[in-house]
Amino acid sequence: MIARISSLGALDGALRGGTVAIGNFDGVHLGHQAVLEAARAAAARDGTPLLVLTFEPHPRAVFTPDRAPARITPAPMKAEILGALGFQAVVEMPFTLEFAALSADQFIDDVLVGGFGVRHVVTGFDFHFGARRQGGPAFLMEAGTTRGFDVILVDAERDTDIHVISSSRIREELAAGRLDHANTLLGYRYRVRAPVVRGERLGRTLGYPTANMALPDETPLAHGIYAVRFIRPDGAIHDGVASFGRRPTVTEDGAPLLETFVFDFDGDLYGEEAAVCLVAFQRGEEKFDDLDALIAQMKRDEATARATLDAIAPLSPLDATLTFGA
Repeated sequence: MIARISSLGALDGALRGGTVAIGNFDGVHLGHQAVLEAARAAAARDGTPLLVLTFEPHPRAVFTPDRAPARITPAPMKAEILGALGFQAVVEMPFTLEFAALSADQFIDDVLVGGFGVRHVVTGFDFHFGARRQGGPAFLMEAGTTRGFDVILVDAERDTDIHVISSSRIREELAAGRLDHANTLLGYRYRVRAPVVRGERLGRTLGYPTANMALPDETPLAHGIYAVRFIRPDGAIHDGVASFGRRPTVTEDGAPLLETFVFDFDGDLYGEEAAVCLVAFQRGEEKFDDLDALIAQMKRDEATARATLDAIAPLSPLDATLTFGA
C-alpha cells in the first residue's frame, strides 16, 4: 500500500534521500507515466526511495476556483494508481496562498532539500514553481548543481497523431463520449470510485437491480450506457453494464447517478466503496416512450456489454493490474 502523506513533517526518515517525481498528475496518463517511469528507473539504479510530490487541491482551484478543472483522478484514486506503478509514498502538499507565495529558492530549500533531502528530482520539461512561477527548468538544474541533487527533465509525450497528451484533452474526450480515445491516452481504463447507495429500487422491479453510486458533480463523463468492470473492496471483479445520467424515462429532475447492473450476481452491495472501470461507451442517454421500450433496450445493452467484455484484453501492464486484478 502506498503511503499518503499530507505534510513533510510526517515524512518517515526512511523515505528521505529519495527520488521524487513532481507534478499534479491528474489522470496519471501516459504523459505522466513517462515522468514516473524515469523516476522509477533512477530510483532502481541508485537504490533510493521512490516518491511523488503533488499538490492538493489543484492550484487552479485556489487561484481561479470558478475555472478549476474537473478531476479525472481525485487524490485517493491517484494514490492508488501511483501505488500500482510501484511508488512507496505520495506527499499531497496542501496548496494554499501561503504555500504559493514561497519563492523558488524557498521551495528548493524548504521542500526539496529540507523536507525530502532529495537525491533526484524528476519532472516535466515545462515545470515552473515558486511565487509568480519564477522558477523554471534552468533554475531547478542550477539549484541541483549547487545543492547536491540531480534533475531529470522529461519531454512531453505525444500520441500517434503527434499531439501532446494532456489531462485537458482526456477530460474533453470523456465528456464527449469518446471513451476509447480517453482510455488510450490514459493507458488504462478510466475508473471511478464511490460508495454504493440505496436508490429508488426501480431496476429491481424491471429485472435489472443496480448498484447505485453518486459521483462528484464535476465528474467529466458523458451521460450514457457503458460496458464496465465492477471491482468490490475485497478485489472481486464482476462484469456489468452501467448507466450514467439523470434517468429521463422515469424522472423529470433526477440527479446524475451511476447505476451498474452487475452480471450474474445476487448479493448486498449497499455501503461498499467500489470501483467501476469504464471499458466501452455504447450509446448516449435516451428517453423512452414507456417502461416496456426501456426494458427491451436494457436487454440489448446487456447483450452488447457481455460481448464487449468477453473480448477485452489489458491495454498495458498498469491496466492489467487495475482492470483485471493481475
